Amino acid sequence: MEKVLIINPGSTSTKIAVYDISGTEILKETIRHETEELEAFEKVIDQYQFRIDTIETILNAHNITFDNFKYIVGRGGLLKPIPGGTWLINDKMIEDLAKAERGEHASNLGAIIAYNIAKHTSIASYIVDPVVVDELDDIARISGLPEIKRSSVFHALNQKSTARRAALELGKEYKESNYIVAHMGGGITVGAHKNGRVIDVNNGIFGEGPFSPERSGSLPAEDVVNLCFSGKYTKGEIVKKIHGKGGMVAYLGSADARKLEEEAVKGNPDFLIIHDAMAYQIAKEIGSMAAVLEGNVDAIILTGGLAYGEKLMEKIIKRIKFIAKVFIYAGENEMEALFDGALLAVKGESPLNKYK
Repeated sequence: MEKVLIINPGSTSTKIAVYDISGTEILKETIRHETEELEAFEKVIDQYQFRIDTIETILNAHNITFDNFKYIVGRGGLLKPIPGGTWLINDKMIEDLAKAERGEHASNLGAIIAYNIAKHTSIASYIVDPVVVDELDDIARISGLPEIKRSSVFHALNQKSTARRAALELGKEYKESNYIVAHMGGGITVGAHKNGRVIDVNNGIFGEGPFSPERSGSLPAEDVVNLCFSGKYTKGEIVKKIHGKGGMVAYLGSADARKLEEEAVKGNPDFLIIHDAMAYQIAKEIGSMAAVLEGNVDAIILTGGLAYGEKLMEKIIKRIKFIAKVFIYAGENEMEALFDGALLAVKGESPLNKYK
């Protein structure tokens, strides 16, 4: 039986799936990583062996080896801005991801791991709708400083697939309707989807938008400058405060959103205020995207791991329900979307792009 391996490293997890070539799911697992477990690695690339060992252990437990696959699909990382679609992983892509010149993020490892496994077994490897899909309107690129240009870095894969799902439920075409999608996981990105393009979105890695379980979100700029020149922190430590050690984990010492939900429901005041603030900031970002779309919003989609938190969703919906109908698609369908996107390209039903 021909199999396809899907690899999706996240900021706090490693997800893998195995499908047969027809799309039947054989295996799907998510391995959660504690913050302390990942703190042992200075850079994301340093996690390579740790992540690949984790993947191999799971496959071995199901009597599957790396030699069993027809091709491999990895989650795309922080590459140069590129259009959406399916991309063949090549040496140039791996070189750019290893350098991490556009940022450190666990998604960088998706293509690196997929490529190295595939190269060893002489098969092809792909990425689909990476986080750097760039469809921004020119006006959205203006930051307020000529030296700084806003960039598109977001959960493109899940945002686009859930928007298409909502369009199907509404009986509309994705490319002929408008959506606001809030992907809420280890990072949070909220995108304005207009006629099939994400015309504006917060850069959830580089310090825009709501705070998340491990990212600071938008901060008062001058206060950040003061921290940088306080003499207390290195550049690397400041960057870690923005993504990795910011947000919920900075306040509570944990990035476990399930614990946040549980303690907030119990009324624990330390957790409740953070829970309230997270809902508040997510709703505020959604409101800003409604303005981007001039109020012409067919639906709002709440997705990602945080969407399992019923109380958190209640608090968000209370603030945004006046804008449009709200869909909750808890969790992610990224694994299926990665498989589907690569299969279409392999079958010649969609373009296969080559990274340069």
